[in-house]
Amino acid sequence: MADVLAAAAVAVGKGERTRTRLLEIAVRRFAADGYRRTSVSDIAREAGLTPAAAYAYFAGKEALFKAAVDADAGALIDKARAALPDASIRERFGVLVATLVERLDEHPLARRVLAGHEPEVVGRLLDIPSLKGIVADNAEQLAAAQETGEVRADVDPVLLSEGLESIVLALLMAYLQAGVEPDSRRAVAAFSVLDTALRPPS
Repeated sequence: MADVLAAAAVAVGKGERTRTRLLEIAVRRFAADGYRRTSVSDIAREAGLTPAAAYAYFAGKEALFKAAVDADAGALIDKARAALPDASIRERFGVLVATLVERLDEHPLARRVLAGHEPEVVGRLLDIPSLKGIVADNAEQLAAAQETGEVRADVDPVLLSEGLESIVLALLMAYLQAGVEPDSRRAVAAFSVLDTALRPPS
């Protein structure tokens, strides 16, 4: 029985490594060539697999593409989340925006989607688990800031966090789709307008 379990564990480990390898290649190929010009066969061949073997991990090209978008955008968001300081909500949002802008070039598929080259999956960015984690964290921070009077108390902290998340993504998309290279200082300055709106009335 122990031998069977060990063999099963090895098989699972190999399967996960193969899936990860397929995703890494898919991120790079979809980012460089786009959805239409990239084939599962090309990705599988680079991974040393047959197309049939690749389909054992992903149901089809669309499923592989969505998984690649989730992986690349999720990794970018994870970096931003890891950089968030244990500080005021205003500082956290400033760091969030700055980190997303500064690390965007490390995630070419996420950048391609935000730039509007793959419009059918833009909405998917809002459902990435990492982003939902940031939204939940920030909602808690906003609620705490409302208790201390740092943030106005007449808004729902969850809705406010979701709205700020949408604004951050829209800001990145606006820069990229206008052909303007994102600049962290400019992005943080733009966010200062929102910061003013968060303050309780005097």
